[in-house]
Amino acid sequence: MQLTKEQKQEIFEKYGKSNTDTGSSEGQIALFSARIAHLTEHMKSNHKDHSTERALVMLVGKRRRLLDYLKAKDIERYRAIIKELGIRK
Repeated sequence: MQLTKEQKQEIFEKYGKSNTDTGSSEGQIALFSARIAHLTEHMKSNHKDHSTERALVMLVGKRRRLLDYLKAKDIERYRAIIKELGIRK
């Protein structure tokens, strides 16, 4: 499943500054979280799909690096996005 244009705009509108603000850390973290949730569901029924497993691990790493960047830059924004998405370290 690939996210549609409307779904992406919805995510960026909810977590970013606007629906066209695709570069904000919060928007990217939210987008990665949606993709991670989808791939996790896929892996539950297709546990031998190693290419998807690798993609999932890479996405988690990307999200982790973005969260670390946000934590170093602005701890309040970091805490807000963690709380809003329900991510814990």
